[in-house]
Parts: sequence; structure tokens; C-alpha cells
Amino acid sequence: MTRPRWLTPPLIDALLIAAALSDTLFYLDAALSGDTMFYIDASYIDPDPRISLLLGVIGALGLTLRRRWPWLSLALALPTLIIPFISVACLIALYSVAVVERRRWLTLAAGAVVFAADTRVLWGGPLNESLVTGAIYAVMTVAAPIALGLLVRTRKELTARLHDLEQVRDSERRHAEEKILATERARIAREMHDVVSHQVSLLAVQAGALQISTPDPDVKTAARTMRSLAVKTLDELRQMVTLLRAAGGQLAPQPTLEDLPDLIRDSGIPTGTSLDLPADVPAGVQRALYRTVQEGLTNIRKHAPGAEASITADTAGGVIRLTIHNTPGTTPSMNLPSAGHGLVGLRERAELLGGSLTTRQHSQQGYTLTLRVPYV
Repeated sequence: MTRPRWLTPPLIDALLIAAALSDTLFYLDAALSGDTMFYIDASYIDPDPRISLLLGVIGALGLTLRRRWPWLSLALALPTLIIPFISVACLIALYSVAVVERRRWLTLAAGAVVFAADTRVLWGGPLNESLVTGAIYAVMTVAAPIALGLLVRTRKELTARLHDLEQVRDSERRHAEEKILATERARIAREMHDVVSHQVSLLAVQAGALQISTPDPDVKTAARTMRSLAVKTLDELRQMVTLLRAAGGQLAPQPTLEDLPDLIRDSGIPTGTSLDLPADVPAGVQRALYRTVQEGLTNIRKHAPGAEASITADTAGGVIRLTIHNTPGTTPSMNLPSAGHGLVGLRERAELLGGSLTTRQHSQQGYTLTLRVPYV
């Protein structure tokens, strides 16, 4: 059973204080009207209304401390028991002690003190039915807030344990999911290694053999470039396989702007460059620039063989603009497999950085790829 949202702790405390003050005011109204006389040691007395009012107000206001200092709240409320029939503040404070105090014997000791103070007016006369009835009533009155407090504390402890069990179950569920993902990653890594690396290794071996056997300098250069690219591809593939098997981490090393000259040189495409970029470009932006140039050069090799390229990069208005332009190809394009995901991945990478990627096909002047990313 959950508490209504409108029933907040401050509102509950205000209602309890009002109940304790009402208890005192009802007694004072009866005392001032002459309706209350109490039997103590075979004599009748009238408690001083001013003392009763002072003790009642102190006990009621002491309930404001019951959540943080329940024992102090009980100490302030305990004197109200010298006033006959005034017990609401003390019983509320006793309940607060039972909720917070983990040592049962201290809670029972507090209940015994409250019982003794509440029944002191009974012990002035002979042992009779009235005395026994009053003592039983006092025991029930004191036991009720203690039992309720223990029940509330037990419920809180059970709720906390259920919360812990739920966290343990969620942790076990996440562990099982991670185990399944790790198994799937290992399977993908094995397939990548068995299929892709085998083919690329053969390509590197054949390129090396061609480089040695051919007398044509241009063919030697092309074969050397092919072998270099195949070796680099194998290296990156090995890193990706390691990443998949390790279930996390980062590829190492990550490409930076310093790697662009090697990338452009190894592409084998006549390329003019003009890179005017600051030295403190963020690592994520550097990777985006590198991957864009890499994808652009790959597309030129595939779709415009024999074309020339130009790569320019500059910074203006807090935005880095990278432009890759190529002339029309001079030979028929190679029929190479392509999933068409390269530009899609570049566009998503640019959007994650708050930028954009645009392409433009020129009828007789080639193709332009432009990346814009913010630089702060």
C-alpha cells in the first residue's frame, strides 16, 4: 500500500502536532470548566492549567524533531504524562523511536518508562479491579505505538531488501545479455577473420609477387601500393577482431590528421592538397576528417579511375569545411562490390558532431564531397 502523493511528510507532521495540541486544549477546557478531578493518594487535585498548557505545547512542538532526533522528541513529550489524560504527543514520539531504533531492548525500555509515567496515578489506592483494568489499558496504549513502529520499520527493511534483490536480478540480466553479446561478437570476429583476412592476405601475396616479377615501373608502383593497402587493411581488421573479442575498448591507434599524407600518398591518386587546419582539432573531428578523405579516395578509385583529386580544408566562422573534388574518370569504372553504406556512415558521423555532409555531381566536371563540422 503506497501513501498518496498529497500526503507529504510535512503535512503528516503538521496533522500530528495539531492532534497533540488538540489533546491538551480539550483537557484544559475540561479543567477550567471544573469537570476534571483526579484521585492521587486518596486526595483530589486540580493540575495548574498554565503548567499543563506549557508542557502540552512543548510536547507537541517536540514532534517536529521526531524524524531526525526521535529520542529528543520523546524526552520533550514525556513530561506531558504528569497531566492526566494527556498522552497523544508522548505516544507519537514513542512510535517514532520504535521506527528508527534498531535495538529492541531500548525500544522496550522506552515503552516501560512511558508505561510507568502513564500509570503513576493508579498506584495510590488499594489493589482492585479498577487498578488492574487501568494497568491493562496502559499496557495496550503503550504497546500499540511500539508495535506499529516495529511494523513500519520492518516494512521499510523488507522494501530495501526487495530493492536490493531487484538490483541483483537486473545485474544478472545484464550479465546474461553481455555474455550473449560476447558470444555473438566472438562469432562475428571468427567469420571476419576466416573470410576477409584470408582473401586480403592472398591479395597482398599476389601484389608482392607482381611487384617482384613485373619489369614495368608503373605496374611495380601499383603493385606496391596494393600490397601496402592490403597490409594496412589486415592490420585494421586485426584490431577490429581484437575489439570484438575483447567486448569493448577502442581501436588503437586511432587515425589523426597526421596520418592524412600517408593515406593520400598510398591511394595512388594524383591529389592536390591544401589543408589549413588548427593544431588543436578535437580527436573526434580528426577521425571524421580522416574517414571522409578515406571514403572519398576509395570512391574515386572505384567510380572514377584515372581521375585527379583535390582536397582542401579550412576554418571559418567556427566551422571546419573539408572539400574533396575529383575530375571525371579517364577509364571505365571497376565493377567492385559496394553496399552503399560509406556515405551514409559519414553523414551519420557528421550529424553526431553537429555538422553535415553534402555531395554534388557535376555533369562534365566530376564530383564534389563536402564535410562541415563545428569547431569550438
